[in-house]
Amino acid sequence: MRLLNWVLTTAFTILVFSSRSHSATIIGTVKGPEGTGFRAAFVAAQNLKTKISITVLSGPQGHYRIESLQPGEYRLSIRAVGYKAEPHEGVNLTATRRASVDFSLEEAPVLWSDISGYQGKRLFPHGQEYNVLIQQCSTCHLFQNRMVPLGLDVNGWKSRIDFMNALGVAKIQEPQLSNLAIYLSNLFGPHSVLPKSPEESPKYRGTVRSFSDDSLNIVYVQYDMPGPNRMPFSAAPDKDGYLWIPNNGPANKITRLDPNTGEMQDFSVPNAGPAHIHSAVPAPDGTVWLAEQGSNKVGKWDPTTQQVTEYQDQPSRLEGGSKHTVRIDSGGNVWISGSPLARFDPRTRQFKHFDEVSKPYGAAYDVKPDKNGDVWFTYPSQNKIGRVDGKTLKVSMWVMPTANSYPRRMEISPDGMVWVGESGFPFSVGKFARFDPKTETFKEYPLPGPDPSPYAMGFDTDGYLWYNSHYMDIVARFDPKTGKVIEYPFPNSEITMREFFRDAHGRLWYGSSSNNRVGYFYIANRPKTSTSK
Repeated sequence: MRLLNWVLTTAFTILVFSSRSHSATIIGTVKGPEGTGFRAAFVAAQNLKTKISITVLSGPQGHYRIESLQPGEYRLSIRAVGYKAEPHEGVNLTATRRASVDFSLEEAPVLWSDISGYQGKRLFPHGQEYNVLIQQCSTCHLFQNRMVPLGLDVNGWKSRIDFMNALGVAKIQEPQLSNLAIYLSNLFGPHSVLPKSPEESPKYRGTVRSFSDDSLNIVYVQYDMPGPNRMPFSAAPDKDGYLWIPNNGPANKITRLDPNTGEMQDFSVPNAGPAHIHSAVPAPDGTVWLAEQGSNKVGKWDPTTQQVTEYQDQPSRLEGGSKHTVRIDSGGNVWISGSPLARFDPRTRQFKHFDEVSKPYGAAYDVKPDKNGDVWFTYPSQNKIGRVDGKTLKVSMWVMPTANSYPRRMEISPDGMVWVGESGFPFSVGKFARFDPKTETFKEYPLPGPDPSPYAMGFDTDGYLWYNSHYMDIVARFDPKTGKVIEYPFPNSEITMREFFRDAHGRLWYGSSSNNRVGYFYIANRPKTSTSK
């Protein structure tokens, strides 16, 4: 046993030393127009071969440091809203080289695509059409990437609304449809009524947020998707370290990512029409299960044939059936949220429906098996969470303590507590709710910020609960013991994260559908604790 421990320890030491000795570093300083150090600018180094980007923030004196870079050629770019600087091309790194690259910022106009959803909600003209925009459109995407660049006139916006209606993700009829098209044309059309820059709005300065020095110590590692408009909804790790990505866009594919090389491989689904793959989750046996929201099907990717087999559920999508989020329980059953909440048995290839959770009353959003064999779900339209007893299949539900809290995602902590994000609909609630299954009681925790809208959720290895705020373009770390929150800025506008998955290294993975990227984040120079892994 001692010999085995020595071998394992030695092998681990060699691995860590080898990985560190073959990584390079880029350091530098970001200076503002006055020539002094510029705080909180994003600096990104992208490997031109792998397309992997590592992004950090400049510190209080403008210094930045990007570590763990593979040898190769890099492009360095910077993002600071209201400023610009030319990128540095052709930065070549060897295994042990430390490069130094500085940036000098110049003032530049703030663009409407630069701001957060919260800022847009404050700056856009309010009225009935504004409410439709928030209630019907903003749940899937915001305006920065999928509206501002289009510049459509009224007829162009009508065609886009008709397209979303045909997909079943919007239900906007006349005269509301025409009114919304006029409103969108006034905002983002060729004759926009908005000022050219948000800075020209008298309310803009009041919407700009600052971040603490602790918030600057985050690192983002991102991977560009292999094609446009993939809309990656998440990235879930399998037992071999690959990440599986559902593409909700028109590609009709799931994608497997090698996080070390950045290589991505696509696998098509047979569905003839738009599948709109909402979720893809690996099972312990190597299969990958996926939910097709557009066709109301469940799919299974086979690691031997590398093909996807689909299983059609009823009712059809047109009749109100939908598939949303997939999870696999300890018995190998596949649970799928949507309408109705369903369980699929891979052995019998039969669906079991839980009609208590279905349209016309809404649909289950999240679904999570626990360690006791029960399955938990959220029921946003009814402001409830629920549980399916793993033995009896009896459904129990509890009403959330805050009205219209619209519970979407949930996480189950190691102690069995059920944590629920109260995002709010149509307007933000901005809380976490902790549900104790033993006492059947809730405790709520208000979240900071002017428009907190928790969406994706995930526990790290230290027991912190991370979330993103859909409207504020931040990720945040919540301490369940104290309720303290640290908010971290995100390097892109329109964050659109829907799920966090933790891999074997403790990294929390996400998909940013509007930015067509997947990635993970971690805290730089994170101190080791007794619970760190």
